[in-house]
Amino acid sequence: MCEIRETKEGIILNVRVIPRSSKSGLAGFHGNALKIKITSPPVEGKANEECIRFFADLFDIPIRNIAITGGATSRNKRISITGIKKSTAESIISKL
Repeated sequence: MCEIRETKEGIILNVRVIPRSSKSGLAGFHGNALKIKITSPPVEGKANEECIRFFADLFDIPIRNIAITGGATSRNKRISITGIKKSTAESIISKL
């Protein structure tokens, strides 16, 4: 399972991004990180944008509530999501 840290505003997730995949979706776990596949290439921030859209759709929250707070140029990212509780995120991830 991935490590989800709860903050006053929401949660922080460790994410491993696999760009240029045939389709976007959850792909399991990579150590303590949630592994996701996205179709965008890691060029000009397109992969980061799709990563943010992916989590907005997954948790059904606005894009403005999601930020990449670490690893913007790496496959390993730290994602900050406001407006969601740790228990809610764990429940949604475990269903997938």
